[in-house]
Amino acid sequence: MDLNLLDPKLIILAAVVILIIALATWMYVRKRRSTTAGLRQKFGHEYDRAVLTHGSGRKAEAKLADREKRIEKLNIRNLDRLEHERFSKQWESVQSRFVDSPKGAVAEADDLVSSVLKARGYPVSDFDQRTADISVDHPRVVENCRAAHEIALRVGKDQATTEELRTAMIHYRSLFEELVRVPAIERKEVA
Repeated sequence: MDLNLLDPKLIILAAVVILIIALATWMYVRKRRSTTAGLRQKFGHEYDRAVLTHGSGRKAEAKLADREKRIEKLNIRNLDRLEHERFSKQWESVQSRFVDSPKGAVAEADDLVSSVLKARGYPVSDFDQRTADISVDHPRVVENCRAAHEIALRVGKDQATTEELRTAMIHYRSLFEELVRVPAIERKEVA
């Protein structure tokens, strides 16, 4: 049986198969780039941190996607107006105590941020999980959370300088403001 390898039908079939494989590969690469770009845009520096932590873009993206799925299952909510006012007054009080007691104010700021997170529906028992959860909705300030918490831990060991305590308060303030911020839609309704 003589196989004619130059049969036009086989050449066309091979070309179609190659074209389908090339198209599927192009679509896959395009989707991966789109996913990567979307996660990179959403998570910012947290994306880069995840890549460093997990060793590859794919593993990092899978972990970030897992975080998003976890948050979807939680009952995260905005603060109501009364909670917003109460927490804002507490923050003012904590901040005013910084001059007389920097260590105490940092510890109180840490506790207050935890209270706000809990009121919003974030689990707060495990710090690493808490920061992973925060990173989904607040990636811009999650690094502030880590830095402030690290300083707060050093306060307990008397290893933090006054300048570091001031830095921790600044980090806590940016995190606090992000967490208690009233969404734009709600602000319009109140006005």
